[in-house]
Amino acid sequence: MIHEVDEGLRRLLGESGLEASGVEVVLDAPTRDWAARRTGPTVCAFLYDIREDAARRGSGGGEVYDADGHVVARRVPPRWFELTYLVTAWASRPQDEHRLLSQVLATLMATEVLPERLLTGTLAELGLTVGLETAGAAADAPSAADVWSALGGELKASLGVRVRAPLAGVSRAAAPPVTEGLVVRSAVRREDGEAVAGRRLRYAETGDPGPEGFAGPRERPSAPARRRRRGDRQP
Repeated sequence: MIHEVDEGLRRLLGESGLEASGVEVVLDAPTRDWAARRTGPTVCAFLYDIREDAARRGSGGGEVYDADGHVVARRVPPRWFELTYLVTAWASRPQDEHRLLSQVLATLMATEVLPERLLTGTLAELGLTVGLETAGAAADAPSAADVWSALGGELKASLGVRVRAPLAGVSRAAAPPVTEGLVVRSAVRREDGEAVAGRRLRYAETGDPGPEGFAGPRERPSAPARRRRRGDRQP
């Protein structure tokens, strides 16, 4: 799921016009060594925090159907996670970096949900909403200063982007659908103790007689006429 969120976010930033203008969109950690090797204008979306959204944890399960509408598997509910990215712009001048960061901010603020066309893999199969929150207050996430200190770089302007995405639950294959009726075999035991093959009965859903002893519903015999007793009155 994490790599699918990465791809969706990278595609979103690329479609904003960055790639068309020659700006590279990467997911690298913006360390001091990485910054020294950079050769062109770049927008970097670095994933630095992953946490489960326990408030959205569900129970029960769902069913997976094939093209014919048969249940082929049962899946536990998805678990929701919050992925936090540090988005930065890199160029030769601070003015250019701020221009790139402004373009990224406008794109992300206009997008509250990742479009379906950008989702791949399990995110596309689940059909659930993948939400985005940009530049919001995240009290439980590490601060930007702590992240830059851990990376060994200098603090610079950045955007915090939080993505809420589902992790598909485990699927377990279901038994194949019933395609045949119930078969009952009977045996008759003679007085000498030897078993003799009896009748082979089979219940079909349609109830129509068929091969191999298919038995339809038996009609109830009519009650025998009551014998007239002496003294009964004639009608």
